[in-house]
Amino acid sequence: MSKNYLVIVESPTKAKTIRKFLPKGYVVEASMGHIRDLPQSATDIPAKLKAEEWTKIGVNVEQNFEPLYVVPKGKFKVIQDLKKKMADADELFLATDEDREGEAISWHLLEVLKPKIPVKRMVFHEITKNAILKALEDTRDVDMRLVHAQETRRILDRLVGYTVSPLIWKKIAYGLSAGRVQSAGLRLIVNRERERISFRSATYWDLEAELSKSKSKFNAKSMSWNGKRLATTKDFDETTGKLLEGKENILLLDEKNAGTLVSTLKKATFTVQSVEEKQFTQKPSIPFITSTLQMESNRKLGMSARDTMRTAQSLYEHGFITYMRTDSPSLSQEGISGARKAVKDLFGDEYLSPEPRQFASKNKGAQEAHEAIRPAGAEYQHPKETGLTGRDLSLYELIWMRTVSCQMAEAKKMSLSVRIEAKNGSDSVVFGANGSRIIFPGFLRAYVEGSDDPDAALEDKEVLLPEMKQGDTLSLEELNALTHTTKPPARFTEASIVQQLEKEGIGRPSTYASIIDTILDRGYVRKLGNALCPTYTGFAVVQLLENHFHKLVDYKFTSAMENSLDDIAEGKLEYLPYLKGFYLGKEGLATLVKEQDKKIDPGESRTVKLDQIKDVDVKIGRYGAYVVKPKTDTKEEIHATIPDDVAPADLTSETIQDLLIASEKGPQSMGKDPATGMNIYSLSGRFGPYVQLGEVTEEEPKPRRASVTKGMDPKTLTLEQALKLLSLPRELGIHPDKQKPILANMGRFGPYVMCDGDFRSLKKDDDVYTVSLERGLELLREEKKSRRGAQALREVGKLDEEKIELMDGKYGMYLKWGKVNATLPEGTDHEKLTLEQAIAIVKARAEIVGETGGKKGGKKTAKKAGGAKKTPAKKTKSKEKSAEELQ
Repeated sequence: MSKNYLVIVESPTKAKTIRKFLPKGYVVEASMGHIRDLPQSATDIPAKLKAEEWTKIGVNVEQNFEPLYVVPKGKFKVIQDLKKKMADADELFLATDEDREGEAISWHLLEVLKPKIPVKRMVFHEITKNAILKALEDTRDVDMRLVHAQETRRILDRLVGYTVSPLIWKKIAYGLSAGRVQSAGLRLIVNRERERISFRSATYWDLEAELSKSKSKFNAKSMSWNGKRLATTKDFDETTGKLLEGKENILLLDEKNAGTLVSTLKKATFTVQSVEEKQFTQKPSIPFITSTLQMESNRKLGMSARDTMRTAQSLYEHGFITYMRTDSPSLSQEGISGARKAVKDLFGDEYLSPEPRQFASKNKGAQEAHEAIRPAGAEYQHPKETGLTGRDLSLYELIWMRTVSCQMAEAKKMSLSVRIEAKNGSDSVVFGANGSRIIFPGFLRAYVEGSDDPDAALEDKEVLLPEMKQGDTLSLEELNALTHTTKPPARFTEASIVQQLEKEGIGRPSTYASIIDTILDRGYVRKLGNALCPTYTGFAVVQLLENHFHKLVDYKFTSAMENSLDDIAEGKLEYLPYLKGFYLGKEGLATLVKEQDKKIDPGESRTVKLDQIKDVDVKIGRYGAYVVKPKTDTKEEIHATIPDDVAPADLTSETIQDLLIASEKGPQSMGKDPATGMNIYSLSGRFGPYVQLGEVTEEEPKPRRASVTKGMDPKTLTLEQALKLLSLPRELGIHPDKQKPILANMGRFGPYVMCDGDFRSLKKDDDVYTVSLERGLELLREEKKSRRGAQALREVGKLDEEKIELMDGKYGMYLKWGKVNATLPEGTDHEKLTLEQAIAIVKARAEIVGETGGKKGGKKTAKKAGGAKKTPAKKTKSKEKSAEELQ
């Protein structure tokens, strides 16, 4: 009699890929992610435990830190289905991911399903036929060391979030939070902004000569004058703007001397002083680990850490790459053979490294999956043969190129360093020119690593110089004096913050994306282009933690916590004594919170200390940051809102003075609107400068307003410009199908057209003040892409005359039905999503949020049984949800 086997994985996509590799008799089902977790809100807590104080945290700290695990809504049916399938099985295989989180999911499945049949833990790092069949034969038990490490991490995050955050709410502002690793990551970004605040720029000059030899032109930069080296950026102290100590022999060239030298050297003789040629080799980059993949995809593809991990997860589950959560760069023998075969087939033997290359991690804490991220299988599938498109293809191609290149020959280059003397009388200036040429490209045929430094990005490009030898005379084509100003330390990008988190040991590669997302979502950091800039609220949170909970933002302490979790995973450390010491010890978190609660002054906590600001206070308020000029004998205290787009390091005394003057004077009329006779005012608020038609009154609490667009100076704004701004929104005409007006307007993210709640951004060549009805209709017919990155993939169908759209957003797939946004349950195959499934998902979400998507609906007021209105208990629920958001 044949046997039946049940294999459980996390997602339907993974199940679908594995199913095709298994023999007959194997049934593969998905748990849809975690089937148990700590309670997310008060409604998740069982009725019999609601009276227990400890359930607010979800961890019973008095009873050996026993966690309260609950089954989330929507998972009961999943569990029932798995139990039914298990009843028909002779053996159970747990095939969740091979990291700690995957191990914990397997353990939770055992705890909930309580199987009475044999159980085997099946692990693999790629989803290929060979890997799956081998994993079937080489099974093990659930590793409780890994489970305890993951459970300890989850408990630590909950203890920090639920213990410290309420204190921050009370002392700074409601809804703020602290996190075990996020807070230390935020401090990195705040400290970089502090470095920019303390930075003092310096100005220096040098000369650039355009020279020629045998009609071949090249540029050379001045290096020394009469034997003294000329100052460059690296010679200045960043905090004083002066030359560093010990640099007394360096000559600081000013504008006057630079101009004099230009006049002198135009009559000089330029002679080659020395030529140094040197051959060198360059090795390829090591294969990707999680952190380097996140960095490189951000630099080269512009993808966020979160998008990178989501895309890599999809590639892994579809069988294209090996497991994407790893900090080991080593390759299996199969991986090395696959890369070397690809090199040989595509580039030939001469491009193959003489010996196979193997790589070891520099990080002593490297753990989890013990192979780098590479194309799956023994034979690498070329990107063009995968059938992938969009981001999937771009990321796969990046991984493919990086892996193949690591087994390629070294690049051979020749560097040329030329020193040229320009002499006229007693004046002698030495110029330098550097060139390079590639003798043999080697791995550069396949891959060049990206960089956050634009100058460094040029290193792999050839810079060719004419052939020169000592004593050659060169012709001067042009000579210019150039001025340079030193720049403050660059703000972190997503790529560079990941690099710094890894360097400091804050978190682990699998958590970097969530660290970045959390501090962005909490409003502690915002993006200026690609740069991560801390907000004033972020400053305030870090200040409070530094002053009263310094360990939580101490890089070494945070790194030590990660090492402790590694030790628990390896069986070197017991998890329970560690938790007790962290939370209940003499210097434990619980004790510290009680002590500090009385010491923390709310007024001081809401004051942001910026070294460049004197005589005024920068405060955090309910609606953002503002400045306060203290009361004097002749004037009352003055408040002025700081626009969100003014970064802490860019807040100057001049900016503050302008804000205070405008606030003190109050609204000043620019003139009157010819049509209404009402005054027009130029004002500034949290979101920057704007113009307003009329005054705020009880009858008109929200007068017409329009933001001042980029490129306009509020100080020189004319009445004509203000009237043009206030002419928006413009009605273009009536939509022929919807019979609703189409409007053109300017929003926070730029110009757009909209009709009946449907928005489209204007293109670069469109003018919001002249765009026509025909163009508006054309734009509204285009596929919708939101500014937050959400993209409408398809219309699933309609419910109550309102369409249900499948969206791809920042945090994954979700359904949009009117005002209802419903996340797809984890593991749902969006490609096979039916209208019936979609209706069930959006209706379930609508019941929770009290909204409806139907055209006739609006906000619904939920009532308890018997028609009684909701009690203030709703407020408690809201607080608990906010606390959970920390995690």
